[in-house]
Amino acid sequence: MKITDIRATTVTVPLEAPLRHSNGAHWGRFVRTVVEVETDGGITGLGEMGGGGESAALAFAGLKTYLVGHDPFDLNRMRYAICNPTASLYNNRTQLHAALEFACLDIVGKKLGVPVYQLFGGRVRDEIKFASYLFYRYPDPKSGNGEVRTIEQLVEHAKALKAKHGFTTHKLKAGVFHPDYELECYLALAAAFPDDTLRYDPNCALSVEQALRFGHAISGLRNDYFEDATWGFSGMRRLWEKLSTPLATNTIVIDFEQLATNVRDPAVDVILLDTTFWGGIRACIRAAQICEAFGLSVAVHSSGELGIQLATMLHLGAVLPNLVFAADAHYHHLLDDVIAGGKMGYADGCIPVPNGPGLGIELDREKLGTYAELYRTLGGYPYDRDPGRPQWYPLLPNTDFADPRDARAPDFRTP
Repeated sequence: MKITDIRATTVTVPLEAPLRHSNGAHWGRFVRTVVEVETDGGITGLGEMGGGGESAALAFAGLKTYLVGHDPFDLNRMRYAICNPTASLYNNRTQLHAALEFACLDIVGKKLGVPVYQLFGGRVRDEIKFASYLFYRYPDPKSGNGEVRTIEQLVEHAKALKAKHGFTTHKLKAGVFHPDYELECYLALAAAFPDDTLRYDPNCALSVEQALRFGHAISGLRNDYFEDATWGFSGMRRLWEKLSTPLATNTIVIDFEQLATNVRDPAVDVILLDTTFWGGIRACIRAAQICEAFGLSVAVHSSGELGIQLATMLHLGAVLPNLVFAADAHYHHLLDDVIAGGKMGYADGCIPVPNGPGLGIELDREKLGTYAELYRTLGGYPYDRDPGRPQWYPLLPNTDFADPRDARAPDFRTP
């Protein structure tokens, strides 16, 4: 079997409300590039990639000459064709490779008539548990609903998500407001859900000293971990030496050299495996095996997925015996999806692992066309800008946090 074509379609899919983070905002929608890899055997595989609010279609078009005529079963050679370590000094294609690997694994599974998890030795669980993944949110520009800014709004939002989806783990995506205010928010969540576990992620916005104060203040809570509390390996190492709460990362350990460094000189306890950031499902499985050998925990990370990437996260989680934490997903913030049958559903905080051949999902062509047209109408947006603070740029560590008393709704129409 040979690859005959690669097609990339950029879509934008609406969110319930714009999501705020320490570096800017998701502007009320996700921009994702859907990749279709076609073969001479009549089988098409699906992949997906983000891009910080921008299209990646041209980048995939540039890889056609690398891959047309390539056997989709030949994944080792494909990785070096795209991600040769020396060539990657000039063009880091790890995330592009991930989307293409998703598609090739989808093809292989469809050709063999088995789910992707079967290609990796079979699943050890039938469903994957997820965290609530709470964001501070601007109100939806059309309806005016969905704002999460105050402590009361945050707790009510978390209660609504728990009632609807059954989440028993709550992650607060933070670094938006001053850590003293966010500590109040986090303590309120702990009080509202005394039997549930918590995790806090300021996206590296805190200084080491701020992170130490915050970490000590939450040490008696039911924390899964304190995620990316500050920027850099050395800073996290200082926290690791002084805090009792486990530390997690998806920023300073996202490749095997960094993982080796963390084994020799520990700075984090939990490695968050992202099927895009690490370059595919296979790399994540290999990393998880190394973590298991050295007593490091793992969790499945989210980079803002539609249903195609969510399927890769489900297949990954299904085969990891050392997965003990709920996975992250932005997925429940979406209003729709581009896969046939619509959005996957949660039950008791979990999503079942697809059992169909390959990734176990198919495209809804009508939805793909609708959201491709919406992207052509709206264009991209700068992920690292906050429309509510147009002259603001993030620093690390941050010294200029947003004001939670500011209830103004920004204009999201113009990047």
